Amino acid sequence: MDSMIAAAARLLAMGDLLGALKRVALREDPPALALRGIVMAQLGDFERAKVLLKMAARAFGPREAVARARCVVAEAEIALVSRDLAWPPKALAAARATLEAHGDRLNAAHARHLEVRRLLLIGRLDDAGRLLAGADPASLPPPLRAAHELAQAGIAIRRLHTGVARAALQRARDAAALTGIPGLMAEVESVAEALARPAGRLIARGAERMLLLEDVEALLASGTLVVDACRYLVRKDAASVPLATRPVLFTLARMLAEAWPGDARRAALIGAAFRGREADESYRARLRVEIGRLRSELHAFADIKATKDGFALAPHGGGEVAVLAPPVEEYYGGVLAFLADGEAWSSSSLAIALDSSPRTVQRALDALAEAGKVHSFGRGPARRWTIPSLPGFPSTLLLPAALPAA
Repeated sequence: MDSMIAAAARLLAMGDLLGALKRVALREDPPALALRGIVMAQLGDFERAKVLLKMAARAFGPREAVARARCVVAEAEIALVSRDLAWPPKALAAARATLEAHGDRLNAAHARHLEVRRLLLIGRLDDAGRLLAGADPASLPPPLRAAHELAQAGIAIRRLHTGVARAALQRARDAAALTGIPGLMAEVESVAEALARPAGRLIARGAERMLLLEDVEALLASGTLVVDACRYLVRKDAASVPLATRPVLFTLARMLAEAWPGDARRAALIGAAFRGREADESYRARLRVEIGRLRSELHAFADIKATKDGFALAPHGGGEVAVLAPPVEEYYGGVLAFLADGEAWSSSSLAIALDSSPRTVQRALDALAEAGKVHSFGRGPARRWTIPSLPGFPSTLLLPAALPAA
C-alpha cells in the first residue's frame, strides 16, 4: 500500500471524509476506487459508491482476494444502510470467511457486525445472538467495539432485556467517545433516546397509560395475563398463544381483556369481530363458535364465561388482565414501524423484514400513501418509500407481527 492510500485510509477511519477524498479523488487504481466508493457511501451518494466499488472489485487481480472481499463488505454496508435487504447475504458471509482466513480480523469483525445488523433488522434474534457471540469486543479498536455493543444493545432491546441494553449502550457510548467520530456518537445517543420514548400503551381496568420499554418488561414478568396487540398474541409469563393468523380470535381476546373484570357485550363483540350491524341469531351462533375456539386456545391461562349480556374472561388463579398496545395504533402499523427508522425502503425489502408477501406490503403502502402517511420517490425497482415525521410512533422497539392478509 503506497503512502497516499495509507493516509487516506487513516483519515477515513478517523471520520475525515473530505480529507480522505482529497488524497484519492484523481486516482483510478483499484485501492483508490475502493476508498472513493466508501467515502461516497458515507456522504450518502449510494449509487456512485456502488459503481466505484464494483469497478474496484473487477480491477483487483485474482491474487487480491482480500481486497475484493473488502469491496464486498463495503457493498453490503451500502445495501444495509439503503435498506436493500434483497442483497445476497451469502456474499457477505463468504467475504467474512475470506478476511478471517487471511488474518484481516478488523474487516472481518466489521463484516460480522453487518451480518448481525441485517439479522436484527429482519427479527432473527437467535441467529444474530449466535453470530455476535463469536466475537471478542475487548480485542477490537474503539469504533468496532462501539458497533459490537450497539448490536448487543439492539438484540437486548428486542428481547426486552432493558438492563442488558442499557449496560451495552453505556459501553458503546464510552467506546464511541474514544473515537471522536460525531456520527458514531450520534448513533449511540439515538438508540439511547429510543429507550426514553414510549414503547407501548397499557389498557387495564378501564384506564390507559404509556409504558417505557422497561415498564413493558416488568409487565410481562408480573404474571399478568397480557393480550399483546404489538405481536398479536396472548401471553402469561413465558407461555404464549400466537393469534396473528387468526384475527377474529385476537379481536375477541382483546375486547374481553379491555372489558375485564366486567364482561363484553355480545353486540359489541359481533360488531368488532364480524362487522355485523345487528346481533341476530346467525351472528350469535357464529360468536358462540368463535368463543369456543378462543376458550380452547386460552385454556391454559383462563376460562371464558358466558354472562347475561355477553362473555367475560376469568384468569386462572384470579390474576390481573391487561392489553399491551402500540403507543400509536394503525392498521398497517408494521409498515409504519419500519419506515419510522428514517430510511428509504423498497417494498420488496419491507416484505422481507415483515415476512409478508410483496403484494400484501404493496397494498399497505398504497393505502398509507392515499391517506398521506407515506411518500414515495423513484420508479420501478428504484422506487423507495419514506414516512413524514410521526410524533410518538416507535420504530421497531416492539416488532409487530406479519401484516394481516386482508
